Amino acid sequence: MQTVTARPWLKFYPPDISANIDYPIEPLFALLSETTKNHPDWVALSYMGKKITYKELDELSNQFANGLISLGVTKGSKVALILPNVPQYVFCFFGILKSGASVVPCNPLYREKELEFQLANSESVAVVLLNNVVGPNNFYQEFEKCRTRLSKLKYVFVTSVTDYLPPLKKQLAGPAKHIETLQKEGTTKLTDFVRNQSKEKPKTESLPVDTKNDIAVIQYTGGTTGISKGAMLTHENLVSNAVIMANWIGISKDQETILAVIPFFHIYGLSVAMLASIYAGQRIVMLPTFTPKEVLETIHKEKIQIFPGVPTMYIALLHHPELANYSISSVERCVSGGAPLPVEVQKKFNAVSGGKLVEGYGLTEASPVTHCNVMRPKVIMKEGSIGVPYPNTDSKIVDIETGMKDLAIGEVGELAVRGPQVMKGYWNNDEETKKVFRDEWLLTGDIAKQDEDGFFFIVDRKKDLIDASGFKVWPRDVEEVLYTHPDIKEAAVIGVPDEYRGETVKAFVVLKDKTKNPGADQIKAFCKERIAPYKVPKIIEFVDDLPKSLVGKVLRRKLREGEQVKTSEQKAAS
Repeated sequence: MQTVTARPWLKFYPPDISANIDYPIEPLFALLSETTKNHPDWVALSYMGKKITYKELDELSNQFANGLISLGVTKGSKVALILPNVPQYVFCFFGILKSGASVVPCNPLYREKELEFQLANSESVAVVLLNNVVGPNNFYQEFEKCRTRLSKLKYVFVTSVTDYLPPLKKQLAGPAKHIETLQKEGTTKLTDFVRNQSKEKPKTESLPVDTKNDIAVIQYTGGTTGISKGAMLTHENLVSNAVIMANWIGISKDQETILAVIPFFHIYGLSVAMLASIYAGQRIVMLPTFTPKEVLETIHKEKIQIFPGVPTMYIALLHHPELANYSISSVERCVSGGAPLPVEVQKKFNAVSGGKLVEGYGLTEASPVTHCNVMRPKVIMKEGSIGVPYPNTDSKIVDIETGMKDLAIGEVGELAVRGPQVMKGYWNNDEETKKVFRDEWLLTGDIAKQDEDGFFFIVDRKKDLIDASGFKVWPRDVEEVLYTHPDIKEAAVIGVPDEYRGETVKAFVVLKDKTKNPGADQIKAFCKERIAPYKVPKIIEFVDDLPKSLVGKVLRRKLREGEQVKTSEQKAAS
């Protein structure tokens, strides 16, 4: 086990947190098994009024595991989850692990090509997804477009957002609008499949698991080149981060209530809102989507105590016209991640709630949390800081060029981390794995500095990655779509500051014929049909040409510099 000693930040740890926390050397599914053993009748999940106890959750996961095993799904297999925050996500996640297989979380808003890449690259043999239409989203349709090209895929389990509603709400919801192609061979209704399986502990659960090397989750991320890569997160990676996180947030002897609106398919939601919560025996109140009014109502009604989120969520609540009609004073602790937290937002939310909203930092490759501000009353925080390294976690600043030279206090360089939560590597991608490791140190790709007290501050990004509301957007993904538009000659995409989203996507477009301008709205609609909504450019600027290097490479840096000049001029004018 990695131990950390004699680091300046340790003196800021609260008395109940040690430099190194003992975490169990056990499979990830044991988090659920242990809590079920200790608190079988505690409510694990609360979904639109539906209550599922820890015992019921454990049995549902057993049933799904036993079903998968009967199909030949076992150790080494990959099973994808393409679901929002619904009970099925949780019991299927643990069921997959109990079968011996690995979980591949996918964003349900992904389009055909995005889904195809992740399902094919991971070699997933089974998938669980929604088969109903929710608003404008036809979740099943995008999957169906690429299904025949997925040679490894054998089993498809479909489910509905209404499957686990309370009986009355399910009746009021009426029949869900389903896709008509569900009778395809290999497609099974999840509820029927689970119902017919044994609730007994799967035989595979007693088989040995190499917690340090066996893969629990393949979580896809951007990486240094913009090409999506699967971070191989082991059982130890995720168990250690969940246990340390739960201790950092604070574990109560009495059951506490956490709001899970940050999606489980995102590594932050998976670890903070699901895994750490289950380890701590919390009651998880689930919402499939973020709607400010619904979140306010839920906090008020359910007396939410812990609320992990991204900055845009807190901003939306603060600016909601009906905020004064709801009490959010029950909220005691909030961890903001996924994007930089504006200091003013932090101050205002703490003033309104009376709680403690702090900023943390992490990345997919570290399961994800590595740094956080202390979540205890009257404990020092530094404005604009991501806090101090977690227990069992070491951190330093290295030179940007090689990542081999340690920099002094106050110097700006690349943030490097090491600890039990750091991934095994990228799935089937040794080349990219080598790029981000220096021995046991993981290079995060973020530019930062450390002060004399051991607090860390993110300064800039080494990558071209755009961070919009915590969702990662790679310019190349958007540009590839823009280049397929019949009227576009050239395109370049960057992130620009946005008060609400942190960053938003801006596209610079050169038309083939200036007299035939399709307009920004038409281009946005074109993109929306081909990529996830958060990747669609919110701002489109038509230009005569793009800045390029001598070899013809588009210089995004020049575009960003131009945006900075515009911002400065606008501030000066105001």
